[in-house]
Amino acid sequence: MAEATLRCKMHVESVTALKRADGTIEQEVVKLRAVHSGSEENQQWAKWTPAAHFEIYINNPDAFDKLSKGHEFYVDFTPEGVSAAGG
Repeated sequence: MAEATLRCKMHVESVTALKRADGTIEQEVVKLRAVHSGSEENQQWAKWTPAAHFEIYINNPDAFDKLSKGHEFYVDFTPEGVSAAGG
């Protein structure tokens, strides 16, 4: 398998906080999709990655509120054993 990183540009569709009975957040569910409009750059991304969907379940309180609806993020896929910096 090649050791290249695959990059996708994703749009946060929704963030749902699942709460305990006492009102504290127990988990966040984040749904993302591939970008397809909004800018010339997004249209170029959509040309090569027209569809992608991710659903992330976050249990780490330190990670709550890091992703918010409407924002866009790059998501990188790096093969296990390869550093994100390229080696």
